[in-house]
Amino acid sequence: MNKIIGMGLILISISCQSKEKKSIQPVTEPVKMEVEKNLEVATFAGGCFWCTEAVFLELDGVKSVVSGYIGGAIANPTYEEVSRGDTGHAEATQITFDPKKISYGELLEIFFATHDPTTLNRQGADVGTQYRSEVFYNNEEQKKITEDYIALMTSENTFGKPIVTKVSPAPKFYPAEDYHQNYYSRNQNQSYCSYVITPKVKKVKEQFKDKLKK
Repeated sequence: MNKIIGMGLILISISCQSKEKKSIQPVTEPVKMEVEKNLEVATFAGGCFWCTEAVFLELDGVKSVVSGYIGGAIANPTYEEVSRGDTGHAEATQITFDPKKISYGELLEIFFATHDPTTLNRQGADVGTQYRSEVFYNNEEQKKITEDYIALMTSENTFGKPIVTKVSPAPKFYPAEDYHQNYYSRNQNQSYCSYVITPKVKKVKEQFKDKLKK
C-alpha cells in the first residue's frame, strides 16, 4: 500500500470546513440497526464525508452510502454544530454492502488506502476532531478484523508513521442533511471536489479495478 501523499500548498485554502475543536466525551453505547436481510453495514470516519462517500459508491457490492455524524455527545447534530467542533461527532459514512460481493475486509483495505490514518484529527487542510480517523465497528467480528489489520500494517510499517485510527463500538449514526448526500457526483467542478476528491476516486479506479461497479 502506498503512503498517502498530500496535495501540497494548494490545499491550505481548500477544505471541507475547518473549525476550532473542543474535547467532548462521546457516547459509546452500541446501537442495533435494522439492515436488509443478507446485507451488512460498515461505518468509517476518515475526513470529510464527501470524500469517503464518493470512494465507496464506486464499489461493486455496495448498495448505499450515507454521509452523516457519529461518536458525539448530542442527538441530531447539524452540520454547523459538528463543523464548529461543538458536538464531538465525526463526519462519517455508513456503508450498506453485500458480503457475497465485497467483504468487510476489502472495504477496510480501501478505507485505509484512501485517507491518511497517521494524522491526528486532520485530513489535509481539514482540521478538527470531526475529521478524525476512526472505525466504528457494528459487531465483534468487525472489531477483530479491524484490530488485526491495523496490527498488520503497524508491524509492516505501511505508512512510515504510527497509525492513529481509533476503533470504537458504533453508537447511533445520524444522517447528514440532504445536500451532503451524493455530494461529489453533483459538484465535481467545485474546487474541493476537483483537488481533493477526484484524486481519491481515480486512485480507487486504478488500484481496485476488480472491485468496481460494472
